[in-house]
Amino acid sequence: MSHSVPALHPIGHLAEATGIKVPTIRYYEQIGLLAPPPRSQGNRRLYPAAAIQRLRFIRHARELGFEIDAIRQLLDMADQPDQSCADADSIARRHLADIESKIARLTALGQEVRRMTEDCSQSSVRQCRVIQVLADHGQCLGEHLPESEKINEK
Repeated sequence: MSHSVPALHPIGHLAEATGIKVPTIRYYEQIGLLAPPPRSQGNRRLYPAAAIQRLRFIRHARELGFEIDAIRQLLDMADQPDQSCADADSIARRHLADIESKIARLTALGQEVRRMTEDCSQSSVRQCRVIQVLADHGQCLGEHLPESEKINEK
């Protein structure tokens, strides 16, 4: 009876297979997103094939803008495939709300900067609309930063 030994991959192969840099893979291991692998006699990390899929999951989640804590929760759920996906859905919906909020804020910022540049006469700095608006927030159409991001001016 023959037992097949799962293939183990050095960290460089994981980097190549996933497009994630070696230091980032080490970081993911350090913060617990990726289990520490066994080591060779020469003390090289040797990862199981499942680590490639896990890193692809992490990379895709990062590309979609998920924060590390959310990815950690999603990975925990992925490790328990028979549980309800309600929590995963909730995480994704919160992330979507954050994205939509950022889009709205960026749209407003874009409109404000567009208005500044369209109104600029380009004659002298003294009459420059961009400089005037930046010097006097009262000339803006609205607030640009949520309260949590404002600089304390006290």
